[in-house]
Amino acid sequence: MHGFAGPLGLKAGATPPRGTLDELDLALVNALQMAPRAPWAQLARPLGVDAATLSRRWSRLRDSGEAWVTCYAAPSQVTYGALALVEVSCVPQAREALAEQLARHPQAMSVELVAGSCDLLLTVAAATMSLMSGYVLALGRIETVIATRTHLVQRVHRDASEWRMDSLSRDQRRDLAETEDGGARTAVATLTPEDRVLLLALTEDGRRSVTSIAAELGRPESTVRRSLHSLLQGGRAVLRCDAAHLYAGWRSSATLWMAVPPAQLLAAGDELSRLRSTRMAASVSAEANLLSVVWLHALDDLARYEVQAAARITSVRVLNRAVNLRWVKRMGRLLGDDGRSTGCVPVDPWHPIA
Repeated sequence: MHGFAGPLGLKAGATPPRGTLDELDLALVNALQMAPRAPWAQLARPLGVDAATLSRRWSRLRDSGEAWVTCYAAPSQVTYGALALVEVSCVPQAREALAEQLARHPQAMSVELVAGSCDLLLTVAAATMSLMSGYVLALGRIETVIATRTHLVQRVHRDASEWRMDSLSRDQRRDLAETEDGGARTAVATLTPEDRVLLLALTEDGRRSVTSIAAELGRPESTVRRSLHSLLQGGRAVLRCDAAHLYAGWRSSATLWMAVPPAQLLAAGDELSRLRSTRMAASVSAEANLLSVVWLHALDDLARYEVQAAARITSVRVLNRAVNLRWVKRMGRLLGDDGRSTGCVPVDPWHPIA
């Protein structure tokens, strides 16, 4: 059995001071990254505490906005349509108001205030190229928007749902691997309208009970349970556990746009995916044909990351950097200044353009 006493000497059942996550909190988030819907009883033995303690801890983290589990369409469902990072330049005094406005768009997966060649950076998902085109054109018609630049994703080498906090021992990770919501995956198919209804029902709380979902949708629990299993095991939707990054010790993040020779693009994307700080890596259709979203403990870690990338990919050139000033929205979650969740605007790639 594994016991926890946090860096401040906290016991497993104690509540950490505001503004930090203790070791058990971080281990719990790490465990839910591996097995987002696992029952507390299954997580109790690897984490070394009882199920009731885990349930209480998670309730506190969820209710305070310090951690959450969300659900969204798998990258395979939108790259057939369009997934893109969109740089937005705007009237300086309108930055915050515009960011809040764009965060309410269901097509905007994430909205960041950034330092770099643009003011805002959006991650946008649309089910079809036509919807993506319409969304970008609509952005340009907003009065305070000066310019946009769109980077269409060709391939996701690493999705942020695959990133893990390093808060568990090797033995704990091995124990949890048996619990992980994985196993044999069926062939990926296209999301059906029924799938999308179920996906949206899970967006705000990916651990929501089958009973609750069935009551909302007016369907038998057995039907919802089978549909949910098919949705997740079929690879059509992704569950992701996230945390308020500042509370978890990740003080900075950045998006790097890089260029490599086309013949090396696939291998370079895979190499970036292996770097510890890489949250997301993707090939894009632009002069900068490779991008990486990086989470850092401190801003000066960015230079070390670039050195690591260059050591692995000798031909890589960094063409641009967007350093995060503040997350306004991340994968559907509205975030406060301290990174805690304050609400949810579900990501809906099928939403019509307003």
